[in-house]
Amino acid sequence: MQGVPGQFDHPHDSAEFRLPAHREGIELYRAHIVRHAFEPHMHDGFGLGAIETGAERFRYRGADHLAPPESLVLMNPEEVHTGRAETEGGWFYQMVYIDRTAVETLTGEQAWWFTDAVREDAASAKRVTQLLSALWQAPEPLAFDSLMFSLLQEVRRHAHVADPARNHANARFAPVIEYLRAHFAQRLTLDELATVADLSPSHFLRQFQQQHHVTPQQLLMAMRLSEAKRLLTRGEAPASVAAATGLTDQAHLTRAFAHRYGVTPARYQRQVLAR
Repeated sequence: MQGVPGQFDHPHDSAEFRLPAHREGIELYRAHIVRHAFEPHMHDGFGLGAIETGAERFRYRGADHLAPPESLVLMNPEEVHTGRAETEGGWFYQMVYIDRTAVETLTGEQAWWFTDAVREDAASAKRVTQLLSALWQAPEPLAFDSLMFSLLQEVRRHAHVADPARNHANARFAPVIEYLRAHFAQRLTLDELATVADLSPSHFLRQFQQQHHVTPQQLLMAMRLSEAKRLLTRGEAPASVAAATGLTDQAHLTRAFAHRYGVTPARYQRQVLAR
């Protein structure tokens, strides 16, 4: 795409994705990030991984977090977050993004929830890193699933059941979230969303930000780009994906996607379909 880089600006920045062919709802990711700063985005599933070297600073659920070397990163599904290097040489990390259904299938448990986005546990972080590295090399489905189960067991002691109080608080804006999901490809207005919430526009904007720690526009863009990932995984052309997700054109999709996930849509599609 003319005027849009096909890779990071800094030569040391790199990111790679992989989807296992036999099991839906799981995405492997590994990256070395030096200069790139990830714009607010989200993932459909839990983000489970470890920092190998360097340190990452990110904003998540309304607070800044620092993930130092050999620490665990434990994010809940659909939580908007950012990411940037805290150290001069950047940070190297591996993650797996796994949706709730896949967690339930592999563990037999429901309603996992992590209260701490970062856990400083060097021994556990090393084991998670080893398991994630092995997942990239798993020769067959049984080996992959066995390693995935071991990784989930490793982080299980940090998981809790969902907090009923949090669920109640989130219910306040549940109709707005559903409205955003149903209309994310359209042009939306503040007045429109405030009407769904039965609040004045100013009250809605303040209370939404307080509850979700992002603006409605930031959440809308995170939803659009999350849907873009799903469509690209199905093999749809980037131009069609841009139109389907309410973005201006393919160039807009390319910029927005790279700012949030570290790769262009075309590169991401090549990686996840090469399985």
